[in-house]
This record gives sequence, structure tokens and C-alpha cells, in this order.
Amino acid sequence: MKDQREKTLILGLGNLLLCDEGVGVHVARALMNAGCPEGVTVLDIGTAILDALPELASADRVIVVDAVKADEEPGSVYRMPFDAFLRPTCIASMHGFDLSRVLALTGRKDPPEVMVIGVEPARIEWSMDLSPQVAAAVPAVLALIWDEIKPHQTQ
Repeated sequence: MKDQREKTLILGLGNLLLCDEGVGVHVARALMNAGCPEGVTVLDIGTAILDALPELASADRVIVVDAVKADEEPGSVYRMPFDAFLRPTCIASMHGFDLSRVLALTGRKDPPEVMVIGVEPARIEWSMDLSPQVAAAVPAVLALIWDEIKPHQTQ
């Protein structure tokens, strides 16, 4: 009998070397250390979004965690559908693939549901440490992710 459990993919995006820009990577690593339920895959993608292509090809839903600049207070946490974001109109380099283009590369006729959990950055500068405001927001981000994945694990 085939498992009907939904496959959830959590992508931690961002540049770990640029302070709060790396919040998605920090969150992904915290989730990997905590352990996730069966059917949930967590990837520390950083800036290598193409590396997620194989998992995106089979995921039912995707949760993206990244820094999101929306001009609110640093450390503000956002939960938005991926469709709410503007898409780039050109590729600046081979490393410039965005998630919408990588999803298109999967060739899927039925793309996964994509939710973005973002954190307003305080600092984007050379540092591997999160700012105090963003570090303080990480527990709220983790709680939001757990709330997102729990209801889907009982199906």
C-alpha cells in the first residue's frame, strides 16, 4: 500500500556570510538538528537553489525560509504565499536562478503549493552571526513552521 502522506520540503535560503541574509540557513540547520517528522525534508540550500531541483520535482508543498525586506521592524516575521512575490524578469548570471524558474525546470504540470516564511533583516553586512533582532525571531519562525507541518502529518 502506497503512503498517502504529503511530502513537504522546507528550503532554508540565503547567504550565510551576510548576517541576516542567512536567516533561512540558520532556521534550516535548527530544524535539521531538531529532527522533522516523516514526509518532511529540510534542505540548507543557501544560494544554490538549483540544488533543490530533485526534491522540488516530487514535493507536494514547499516552505521557503528567507530574509524578506518589507520595510517593517527588523525581526518581523511574515507568512505569505509565493505568488505574492514579484518575479525577476531576467537572469543576471547562471547563479541568478530564482525559485520560480527552478520550479519551471521540474517540468511539473501540477506545481507544489509554496509558502514563504520571511524575516525582516536588521543588517545585511559581512558576518556569520544574526543580528539580535533576527536571532530573537528564530523561535517564532520555528513555531510557525511546526504549525505549518503538523496538520499535514495526520493526513
